[in-house]
Parts: sequence; structure tokens; C-alpha cells
Amino acid sequence: MTVTSPRRIAVVADSDTRWKWGASVARELAPSHALDAVFLRGRSTPTERQLAEVGIVPDRRREIATAELVDDGELAAADVVVLAVAGGTVLALTHALGLAWEGRERRPVTVSGYVGVVYEKLVDGLLTRAGTDIVLANSAYDAGRFARAFDSVGVDPGSVVECALPFLGGAPHRPSRERPFTLTFAVQPSVPRDRAARLHLLGRAAAHARRHPEREVLIKLRSLPGEQTTHVEADPYQLLVEELAERAPANLRLVHGNMAEVLDRTDLLVTVSSTAALESMHRGIPTAILTDLGVREAHGNHYFLHSGCLASWDDLDAGALPRPLPAWAAEQGIGKSDPYAAARDRLAHLCSGTDLPPLRPYYTPSSAGPYLLPILERHGLDAHGRPLPSGSAGQGRAGRTVRRVAGRGARKLYRLGHQRVAPALRRWGAA
Repeated sequence: MTVTSPRRIAVVADSDTRWKWGASVARELAPSHALDAVFLRGRSTPTERQLAEVGIVPDRRREIATAELVDDGELAAADVVVLAVAGGTVLALTHALGLAWEGRERRPVTVSGYVGVVYEKLVDGLLTRAGTDIVLANSAYDAGRFARAFDSVGVDPGSVVECALPFLGGAPHRPSRERPFTLTFAVQPSVPRDRAARLHLLGRAAAHARRHPEREVLIKLRSLPGEQTTHVEADPYQLLVEELAERAPANLRLVHGNMAEVLDRTDLLVTVSSTAALESMHRGIPTAILTDLGVREAHGNHYFLHSGCLASWDDLDAGALPRPLPAWAAEQGIGKSDPYAAARDRLAHLCSGTDLPPLRPYYTPSSAGPYLLPILERHGLDAHGRPLPSGSAGQGRAGRTVRRVAGRGARKLYRLGHQRVAPALRRWGAA
């Protein structure tokens, strides 16, 4: 049976951010075909509000455990499967599904990639994605790095396809006289991780608002009380705003919602290293990558080293409006007219054949057993890619400890959200 074009594309996602990436990729690769959402049950399974914020409504959706996908007929019948999950989960699924789908007349084309800029653990993350049919690279810069790494370890570099972040879009920036000049500070759940550093950045945003009362300063939040994101947020800005040395000025507001909609009213985007910076640059919005805490690999702002957008709060207080250097922006895929053309061509070629090779991840039980087997076990799978007996994953003292700690954490989080965060949000008028 020959398939000339994909009719159904399934996105396997484990968080709101990865669903946004995976669903956006699916729409770029196959805009006219049915979209299935397959959410993995776990800590960061997206909530209804988070899904609504993304704004892409699937034709079908369901939740499932990772190990249950091995024998899932609906997934196996899809034309394309986008693995919008962490690298370890991509590896576990490529291993297990490769074995489960072996011998089938046809199998889905698999796609993997990265939700944002790749500024750390390049080899770690890349080799866990090796073995999928298409590995998307968000820029020419990434495509070169990925292909060289694959070639050096014997993985087909042809599986790497250059594209761009799928949510680069929106109307070009136009200053408006009908509203105040708006600075948006796009915060991140775990960058910086240190509480004092986060409080410092928030304090500088408040000080900027006091220095520029004619401006509106927005603190763009990642989530609401009780919600989980891809990265754990230990000290949410919703609480830290209550600890400022001085009361926050009236022109400082906490907001949440779709980033594209917030950018519609933004005249200066400020962040440490959020992917929102690329969205902002793409639309021609002045964008500042903060250097107050240093230019460091740990913070990811080193990725923007040659962008021309590094700036401190002192610079912004003095009126700086950084813009990316054209050569750097072009290398990052910013401004490309149809960045997914090559990926669609590659997908059409793969879907037109009936002899797709079996999925073969780079790591195997024989070549890297001590590394691969624990990853499989964490996902409820054995060395043969089969689901472990019910309840066997995470058994024993360690599993009981994890469950006990998780339960205490969930209760603490609920109390925190109910007693402190929710009232703070109401006071600061989250939009």
C-alpha cells in the first residue's frame, strides 16, 4: 500500500510547552490533516487552561501512560508521529515502538526536535533523538551542529532537516500612540534558579517602572497556581512580588496568557534566555538578553553572545532598545519565508515509500545497556520494549519514597496556591 500524503498526524506531548511546539510543527508539516493529541500522564500533563492558552485545538485527544503506547493501535495507524517529549522519552519510545512496529507493512514516519534553543547538553539530547526519521533543527546553526555530531558517530546526518521554531510569526512590530510604551519581562521557571537572583531581577523590573512612570511594565508569567510546566519553578514571581523592598508601582503588572498576544502590545521584550526572545526578534520588537547575572552557560544567555542584544537593566533604564545583528538573526532562522518547505519535502518522500527501515535508536541494550535500561525502566519498559508488569516500575523503597515526597509536595503546592498565590494574582490584576 502506497501512502502519497499524511492523513493523520499524532503529537505525543508531556507538557504545555512541548504540546505548543509539537502541535505547531504538525500544522506546518501537514496543515490540512487531522491532528491527534496524545498526552502522556505525568507531573506536567497540561491543564485545560494551558491547552486553551496554546490555542491549537486537536481533532482528537487522550491521555495515556508512556508504556501503553507500545501496543496502541491508533498511534501505529497514524501517518506521522511527532514526538514532542524530552530526549529520554524519545529514546524509550523509539526503542520500544521500533520493536513493536517491526514487520508491519507500513509504520508512521517519526519526527523529533527541540522546543527552543539548544544551549546545553547538545550531545546528550541529540543522541537520544537519533533513530527518528526526521530530526528538526530550528536554524541553520543547529542543523550544522546536529549533522556533524550524527556523522561522527555513524548516524545518518540526512535525518537532520533545517526549519525554524514553528511559533515564529505574528504581525510586525508597530509602535502605537494609543497605549503606553510597554516593556515585557518574559520570566522562566528555572532560569535563574536561585531565589535571590530571581528577586533581584524582579526588583530591577519594579525599579524600571518607577524610573519610567510613562511606561507599562509587564511580568509575563509561565503558569498559574497549581499548574506544572516543563521545568519546575521553585520560587514563582507571583510570590516574590510580595517580598519587594518597596511596594510595586502601579505601572507594574503580572500577566499570563498566550505569548503571541502579549507580544502584540510589547515594545521591548526583556528576558534572561527565553525562547520568547526569538519570537520577539522575528517580529522586529527590540529585545534585551539580560547580563545582570553574568553571561553564563548555566543561564543559557551565552547562546545570544553574538546577537548584539546583550544588555543590563542599567542599559534599559538609560533607554537602550537592542536589535539583533542581521547575520546572526538569519543564522537562527529568523525572517525565513517558508522554513518548513524542506521538512515537508522530506516527509512527502518518506510517506511515499512502503519500505521504511525499522526504527533504530543510537543506543541499544548491547551497546549502552547501563545507560539505556534505566531510562526504559523509568518509562515502564523492559529491555525488549515491552511494558513492565503492572506496578513493577518504581517499586521498592525508592519508589515509595518518591511517591511520599510527591504527595507532600502536591499538598504543599495546593496550600501555597490557595492561600498565597491566588490572592496575589487577584491583587496584581493578572491579564
